[in-house]
Amino acid sequence: MLIEDLVRLRRARDTIDRDYAEPLDVPALARIALMSPGHFSRSFRATFGETPYSYLMTRRIERAKALLRRGDVSVTDVCFAVGCTSLGSFSSRFTELVGESPSAYRARDHGDGAAIPPCIAKIHTRPVRIREAKPAARP
Repeated sequence: MLIEDLVRLRRARDTIDRDYAEPLDVPALARIALMSPGHFSRSFRATFGETPYSYLMTRRIERAKALLRRGDVSVTDVCFAVGCTSLGSFSSRFTELVGESPSAYRARDHGDGAAIPPCIAKIHTRPVRIREAKPAARP
């Protein structure tokens, strides 16, 4: 892959990181990367290991987890705040990536992570697809 292509893909990924709550789709991201939608999707997956949509949803769920940990925002408000337009789809994706429903996650005590700096918490709370997660080692 050419370095110019990597720069353009990074620009699109940075757009997802910054504007995750905006309505983003593959054609819009492909325009940012100056690529056709098909080529952009294939190149993005080959470079970053996941599809543009999957990457976008991971960012949205990360932000949703942070809002839900506060405990003062409803699941519906969180859904719309992170750019999702369907509460059902948001809840399904959240459950798939986090392993519990948004309501259960919000209700759980998150006080044990209060003293952890946000930059470290982000690494440890990053959503991982359940089916891609490695099983825990047995003692």
